[in-house]
Amino acid sequence: MFFSVIIPVYNRPQEVDELLVSLCRQTYTQFETLIIEDGSENTCKKIVENYRSKLDISYYYKENSGQGFSRNFGFERAKGDYFVVFDSDCLIPPHYFETVNRYLAQHPVDAFGGPDRAHSSFSAVQKAISYAMTSPLTTGGIRGNKRHAGTFHPRSFNMGISRKVYEKTGGYRITRMGEDIEFSIRIIEASFSTALIEDAFVYHKRRTNLVQFFKQLHFFGRARINISRFYPDEIKWVHLLPALFSIGLLIFISLPLWNIRLFNLLLIPFFIFCALIFLHSMFVNKKISIALLSIITSFIQLTAYGIGFLQEWWTKLWE
Repeated sequence: MFFSVIIPVYNRPQEVDELLVSLCRQTYTQFETLIIEDGSENTCKKIVENYRSKLDISYYYKENSGQGFSRNFGFERAKGDYFVVFDSDCLIPPHYFETVNRYLAQHPVDAFGGPDRAHSSFSAVQKAISYAMTSPLTTGGIRGNKRHAGTFHPRSFNMGISRKVYEKTGGYRITRMGEDIEFSIRIIEASFSTALIEDAFVYHKRRTNLVQFFKQLHFFGRARINISRFYPDEIKWVHLLPALFSIGLLIFISLPLWNIRLFNLLLIPFFIFCALIFLHSMFVNKKISIALLSIITSFIQLTAYGIGFLQEWWTKLWE
């Protein structure tokens, strides 16, 4: 099995360097790497040159068009049996392609995805962000795993498609605002099979500070509504939870102004929820500082997504 790795990048040369280091350590080496520079000012061309002797690697520079169309640009030039898409802020464990190759040999599927984890080298904030995006106590727990409502939908931070999938679907139809969700829906509607390969995980850095994380999740919330413009039935009950949480939190914060008794009563479930996050994160991360930060990142994850969801829903309502 030969794989083509497609990596769109925009002004992130250092991340690409770290990602390429991890690709050099793969135990299964039947793959090529295509770096698609999406109109960056701070390019990674010189960094890519350092890996010419270590990887089967190609570098392309194109005008900015967003990550979806940049992946299509890579698909058009890929030689592999499967096209594997990573975000530029991922690190790939050495066993990744060996694991995928073994799985596909035993269970041939048309498209696959894998989960993400926090690497030991990540900062406390990055580990807390990773916790918020993967915890069963937040809706982030459904992202990139089997807890998706219904058939598993691969996500573009860690996914692969067969050449046949690309040839039939034409790749990404939109370039931003939920482009991977829309693509996964079309893959499934075209009767292609999908699977989660649980051991094919990546270390996903995501954002490095809380402000960036808020902006990213706000965008994710907007993207979910954007998908409903194409597929109205794709808004599930689970997608409403962050919006309901955000509205409930706003009401809770305002309660002291008009009903202090109810506020005091609701403090109990509020602190129970915070305690559950703290204890679960302590179990996962084994550090008090990360557990405390996990409370903050979990609230950001829910409220930022919820606000973005409500904002885009309001915009759509008046279109």
